[in-house]
Amino acid sequence: MDSPTADIAAETLLDLIPYGEEIDPLALSVLAANLQAVVGLRTCIRPFRDHPEEAFIPTRYQFDAVKVLDDLCREKEGALFRMGVIQRDLCIPILTYVYGESQLGGHTAVISLHRLHHIDRQVYYERGAKIAIHEAGHLLGLEHCREPGCLMRFSKQLEQLDLLPMRFCPACEYEIARLLKKAIQNRH
Repeated sequence: MDSPTADIAAETLLDLIPYGEEIDPLALSVLAANLQAVVGLRTCIRPFRDHPEEAFIPTRYQFDAVKVLDDLCREKEGALFRMGVIQRDLCIPILTYVYGESQLGGHTAVISLHRLHHIDRQVYYERGAKIAIHEAGHLLGLEHCREPGCLMRFSKQLEQLDLLPMRFCPACEYEIARLLKKAIQNRH
C-alpha cells in the first residue's frame, strides 16, 4: 500500500498550458521534463487553448503578460501551479518585452517563446527551459539572485541567459526545496 507521502510525490504540481497551436509540442515536452528534473515540479501538459484576446495590445502587437496571468487565475481546477506558454511576444506596460512573468509566491506564471529562436533548436529548447525554471522559482517565492551562476539571476539579454547553467546556486536550490515542501504541505 502506498504511503500518503508517495501520493503527494506523484501528484501533478504544475499544469503547463499552451496558448495557440503554433507552439512546438517538443518544446512543451522539454519544458515539462526540465521543470520536473530541476525544480521538482511534476508537470502535466494540458490541451492547447486559444490566445486570451483580452490580453492582446493591438498597438504593440504583443500580449500583456499580467492579463494572461489573470486569465490563468480564473481557472480553479487542476494543479497547484499553472504556467502558460505562448509563442507570441509578451510585455508589461512598463517594459518593451518580457520573456516571462510570475506571481511571486503565487500560483500562475506565463512564458513566451517568441524571442528565443536560434539556428540551433537545442539552444531554443534550452532557453525556454531556463525561462520556465526561472519563473517557477518566482512562483515558489524566490526573488532574483546575485550569484553569477544561478538560474534565478536576472537576464535582460539572451546572451546573458545562454551563459547561465541549468541549475540554481546552492542557496536558491535549498530555498526551492524548502518552499516546494511548504507549498505541498499547505495544499493538503
